[in-house]
Amino acid sequence: MDAPAKPTSDPASGDATRRRRLRIVQPRSLQARQLLAASLGLVAFLALAGYALDRSFLSTAQSGMRERLHSYALAYANSDFARDGSLVPPFELPDPRFKRPGSGLYAQIVLPSGRWESDSAQGPRLPVGPMLKARQQAFEGPLPITQINGQAGEVYRYGYGLIWSGNDQQGREFPYTVYILEDTTALGRQVAAFRSALWLNLGGAGLVLLLLQMVVLRWSLRPLHAVIGELKRVQLGAASGMSEAHPRELEPLTRSINAFIDSERENLDRQRNTLADLAHSLKTPLAVLRTRMDSEAGEGELREEVDTQLRRMNDLVTYQLSRAARSGHQLFAAPIEIEPLAEQIVTGLEKVYAAKRVLCEFEIAPQVRFHGETGDLQELLGNLLENAFKWAGARVLLTVTEGVDAPGRRPGLSIIVEDDGVGIAEDRIAHVLQRGVRGDERVQGHGIGLAIVQDIVRSYRGELQVRRSQELGGARFEVTLPPGV
Repeated sequence: MDAPAKPTSDPASGDATRRRRLRIVQPRSLQARQLLAASLGLVAFLALAGYALDRSFLSTAQSGMRERLHSYALAYANSDFARDGSLVPPFELPDPRFKRPGSGLYAQIVLPSGRWESDSAQGPRLPVGPMLKARQQAFEGPLPITQINGQAGEVYRYGYGLIWSGNDQQGREFPYTVYILEDTTALGRQVAAFRSALWLNLGGAGLVLLLLQMVVLRWSLRPLHAVIGELKRVQLGAASGMSEAHPRELEPLTRSINAFIDSERENLDRQRNTLADLAHSLKTPLAVLRTRMDSEAGEGELREEVDTQLRRMNDLVTYQLSRAARSGHQLFAAPIEIEPLAEQIVTGLEKVYAAKRVLCEFEIAPQVRFHGETGDLQELLGNLLENAFKWAGARVLLTVTEGVDAPGRRPGLSIIVEDDGVGIAEDRIAHVLQRGVRGDERVQGHGIGLAIVQDIVRSYRGELQVRRSQELGGARFEVTLPPGV
C-alpha cells in the first residue's frame, strides 16, 4: 500500500505571502509611511512623557507624605517619661486620627523595655521597626499590614531615632525611636486621580497632534500630488511638459522629467525626419530605374544602370541608418575624457594626410568631460578634425573648455576646431549647416560630415557656429553644449 503523498508548499504562494506581509509592514504610500512613523513616534513620546510625569508625581507625593509624617514624629518626640520609664504622650495630638482605632494613621514608640502605640493602632496588626540611632531617619514602604477588619493593607512608615535624657537625680538616659505609619489608601487615590487625568489629557493631546500631523502631511505632500497630476496630463497629451511652479526640493525631479520628455520627443522627431529623408532620397533612384525599364535600352545598358542605382540606394540607406543610430543619446551618461579620444583621432588623420604634414595642437582643459555617448563624441571630433585636416594648410587647433556653469548642474562644454585654410564664405555658411542637405547638395569639402555634426549637436540641445578664425585665418567651427541636468 502506497504511503500518502506529503503536501508540497508552493514557492509562489510563499512569496506572495511574504510580499503581503512586507506591504503591511512597509506601506507603499508615502503618506501612510510618514503617518505610521509619526504615530509611532508620537505614541512613544507620550508614553515616555506620561511615565516620567507619573514617576515625578509619585515621588513628589511620597516626599510630601514623608515631610508630613516627620512633623507628626516631632510632635511625639516631645513626649515625657514617668519615673518608672513609662511614656507620657503629648496632651494635644497632632491629628485626631491618632485617637480613632483603625483610622489609617498610627504612632509607635519603640523603647528599650518594649513599645508604646497610639489608640489608632488598637486592632490592626502593624510591623514593628527596629531601634534607630540618635538622629537617624528612615522612610519605608509600602509595608504589608492587617487592617482592623482583617483585610490586607499597606502603609508607609517613617522612623526617627532619639535619646531621652532624664531630669531626675539619677540622670537616666536611654534611646527610643518614634514611628509614624500612614495607610496608602489616600496616596493611592491621589495617584489614581492624577493618572486618570494625566492619561486622559495625554490621549486627547495625542489625538489632536495626530490629526494635526495628518493635516501637515497632506499639506506637505500636496506638491507631490501636483507633480503626479501634471504627469497624468502629460501622458494624456493635455500638457507638453512639467511646469516650473514646484518647491526647490522637487525642481531636480521635474527638470529631469522635462529633459527626458524633450529627449524622447526629439528622438521621435528625428526618427520621423530620417524616414522622410530616406523616402525622399530613394525617389530619384527609383524614378531613374522606372524610366530605364520603360525605355528600349539594351540588357547590358539596363544591367549597368540597375547596378549603379542599387549602389546609390545602398549608400543612401547606410547613411540614413547610421545617422539615425547616432541621433539619440543617453540622458544620464558617464563623463568621458576628451583628450585621449582626440589624440586617437588625430593619429589616424595624420596617417591619411601624411603628405600635407599638418600640425595639430591641443588646448584642452584637464577637468573638462563630455557627458554623453562615446560614438557621438567620436563623430563630433572626427568630422570636425577631418574637415580641418582636409582644408588646412599646415596648422589645426583644437580647443576644449568648460562652457556656461549653472548652480546644481554639470557645466556646459565648448569645442572649437580651427584651421589655416581658405575658410568658408559667409554667404555659404547657412547652406553648409542646412538640415537635410545630402551628397552633392553640400558645399565641396563640407559634405555629409558637417550634417552629422549638426544633427548630433542638436540632439544635445547645443549650437554649432561657423566663422572665420581670428588666430589661424581659416574656418572656425565652435560647438557649444549647454549645462546638463
